[in-house]
Amino acid sequence: MSRGLDATFGQIKHTLDAAERIIVASHVRPDADAYGSAIAMALHLKALGKDVTVWNEEGMTEKFRYLPDSDLVELPPEHEKRDFDVFLALDTSTKERLGRVLKATGHVTTWINLDHHVSNHRYGDLNLIDDSAPATGQILYDYFRETGAEITPAMADNLYAAISTDTGSFQYGKTSPHTFRLAADLVEKGVDVPELSRKMYDSHPRRRLELLKALLNSARFDCDDRVASFSLSMETAQSLAVLPEDNEGLIDHLRAVEGVQVAVFFEELPENKVRVSMRSKEPRFDVCKICGLFGGGGHAQAAGARLPGPLASAEEKVLQAICHEVRIND
Repeated sequence: MSRGLDATFGQIKHTLDAAERIIVASHVRPDADAYGSAIAMALHLKALGKDVTVWNEEGMTEKFRYLPDSDLVELPPEHEKRDFDVFLALDTSTKERLGRVLKATGHVTTWINLDHHVSNHRYGDLNLIDDSAPATGQILYDYFRETGAEITPAMADNLYAAISTDTGSFQYGKTSPHTFRLAADLVEKGVDVPELSRKMYDSHPRRRLELLKALLNSARFDCDDRVASFSLSMETAQSLAVLPEDNEGLIDHLRAVEGVQVAVFFEELPENKVRVSMRSKEPRFDVCKICGLFGGGGHAQAAGARLPGPLASAEEKVLQAICHEVRIND
């Protein structure tokens, strides 16, 4: 099989049906789309009698343990490699973003790459990349419906969480009439929207509030106040005892400021690395293009990258590139 083949749902189903040992994995620093999609697919494959492994570099973080069957997600082993018939990578734009999962993976007969990021590198033997979809969870819903698979209540919860969070509670640009229709179908299959929403959006630990206070105190505005950013040093993260998942969504407080077109979150990492997350209010301010300048990617209005440090140097390089993009598109 040639590498880089753009596949159909039928081809993916045929490959999965013929496989016995299947690994389902998603990107480092996982969100609800990564986890929810992986768990929903794993439940489907287990119902077919497959030997299914679900790995993520983070294992299952505490923040997302509300997802049904979250215990399926495991840390990859540190001192052994496992072989698989199929490696199914979900919501992961580059192979490298699988992190330590790659080191624990031995021989793989077929790689399947299913994703919704426009910057996806099409690294699979079979690739199904739909960048019009607002979430990988939506692509999986369509896969299950087209192939006649049953969507159980547990699968429905995971898919709804994946889609709700990646659409910003159904408010981002790629949220379509189809997205609302499938969400309604998932509710009919058993999703308790108030209960699930409480777990997704209203159950944060207090340390997250303390982190937000510290970040807002570091906020800066550039490019005539059209670019807003804040930074998290390792020293601050350690003093507040925050976990990586505590950061998710905090950048939206910057993007919500009137007049801000691009928001940026800088996070200092070990080994002199800096993680950058960007959000824009309008597609004309393409943060995927900007992140691409630094080896990253994502979506036009939500993207990220990792740069060499130190933190202050990374900030200046990235902010300069963002201001250039804002000025030429304003």
